[in-house]
Amino acid sequence: MSNNRLRLQQARRWVVKLGSSLLTNNGCGLRVESLHQWVAQIIELRNSKCDVVIVSSGAIAEGITRLGWKHRPHAIHELQAAAAVGQMGLVQAYETCFQRYGVHTAQVLLTHEDIADRQRYLNARSSLRTLIDLGVVPVVNENDTVSTDEIRFGDNDTLAGLVANLIEADLLIILTDQQGLFDRDPRENPEAKLIHEAEAGDMSLQQYAGKIGELGRGGMLTKLRAATVAAKSGADTIIASGIEQNVLVRIAEGQDIGTLLTSNQKPLTARKQWLAGQSQIHGRLVLDQGAVKVLRGQGKSLLAVGVIAVEGNFRRGEIVTCIDNEGREIARGLVNYGATESRKIMGRSSDQFEKLLGFVEEPELIHRDNLILV
Repeated sequence: MSNNRLRLQQARRWVVKLGSSLLTNNGCGLRVESLHQWVAQIIELRNSKCDVVIVSSGAIAEGITRLGWKHRPHAIHELQAAAAVGQMGLVQAYETCFQRYGVHTAQVLLTHEDIADRQRYLNARSSLRTLIDLGVVPVVNENDTVSTDEIRFGDNDTLAGLVANLIEADLLIILTDQQGLFDRDPRENPEAKLIHEAEAGDMSLQQYAGKIGELGRGGMLTKLRAATVAAKSGADTIIASGIEQNVLVRIAEGQDIGTLLTSNQKPLTARKQWLAGQSQIHGRLVLDQGAVKVLRGQGKSLLAVGVIAVEGNFRRGEIVTCIDNEGREIARGLVNYGATESRKIMGRSSDQFEKLLGFVEEPELIHRDNLILV
């Protein structure tokens, strides 16, 4: 057992992606009996204090079956219709499986715009983290019903990598009908060897990617790209066969299953590097001496009570700089409230936010995970 595999035993936040090839009976309806097996393993992970977010394919394939179509359509409006019909069966199947254990699920549909826009990014991040804190298992899928050809993720592998970033996951598991990444296509070459371990983002691995499957939109190439995305926020990725007995539990034990693609980033490092490199500042927060001391000495979040002035016209999710009363920059980060709201709550404690604003987004003005000292 390698040190990297042993390290997986410490992973406490997982994203598990289930592909169409696993969830459907060759495109003919959902494979509910298999879903029960994966859910049982996820429950075992949760009992071991692991948070799990599922990224699930299968809606379009299920919709195609329900509509009686023999082949996957190409027209975007037909794919959207199939997704709308199929989501009903997919959500029902997950809820039924998890309810056997008294666990609630939540459907979360995302588009590319939800991740690209910083305000919507924070909204999605807050929603997912709240669901996790409540003990609910989020089931994430691309919002195929409203996505257009220009803005769709293109595959749920990419979506899974982005969700790993979104919730700052420790581990991304991509379950497919293949054992992992091989040095040659195992369906065409019986001498193909499984690549047990490599580094995420290694461009040389792309030469081993095979063909795209008929049921899904992805292929091994999209899984490699998803691993690269996940690695940017410190998550390792395992590409493995969902057909393997107790595959998730065995991965949690550190067993040598599938292809492990390691990240060389520490969890928050890449996120803070991104913040540090942003030159477009949308506003300024002037801090009192107490807030400056807390940020510099304790590395805590910025609370509104420590802000004495708000400058600029920024929106929630945009980058602002934090300065002391002499104009020296202390930090910068993604702000949880727009300029108008920030002016109303500056100098106030978080228990007053609802009275002042009529709502509460977050107790912090800038969370420490979205804040970097400069």
